[in-house]
Amino acid sequence: MNFVENNITVEVPFYDLDPMNVVWHGNFLKYTEIARGKLMEKIKYSYNEMREDGVVYPIAKMDMKFIKSATLAQKLTVKAILEEIEPAIKIKYIIKDFNTNETIFKASTMQICVDTVTRKSIYEAPEKLKEGLRCIK
Repeated sequence: MNFVENNITVEVPFYDLDPMNVVWHGNFLKYTEIARGKLMEKIKYSYNEMREDGVVYPIAKMDMKFIKSATLAQKLTVKAILEEIEPAIKIKYIIKDFNTNETIFKASTMQICVDTVTRKSIYEAPEKLKEGLRCIK
């Protein structure tokens, strides 16, 4: 079940390239992080709201598939799709060429909710997160 999705556009800057003049693989993770942050802002559950709730959502698992290289000044669409919130947040990512819509990269993350004081896992989503999703639908 997809709760909500959000797209951002990234134009590949020079400093994201490796010596082979393609985007260094680690920067794809940076693009997914930006997309995830914007997705969470869309549902009014940003990092600040998490902190106010006394929770953090560290990544417990990430799967990636590199399909094609990206190059300098290439415009990319980064889609983040929130698929689950309990017992963990699961988000799918798809990076495509902005102009051709060709898929370049796919990934998924699983993030667990952790109490910032006790450092114990929480398996039920915070009420603010659930409320943010209800407001979107």
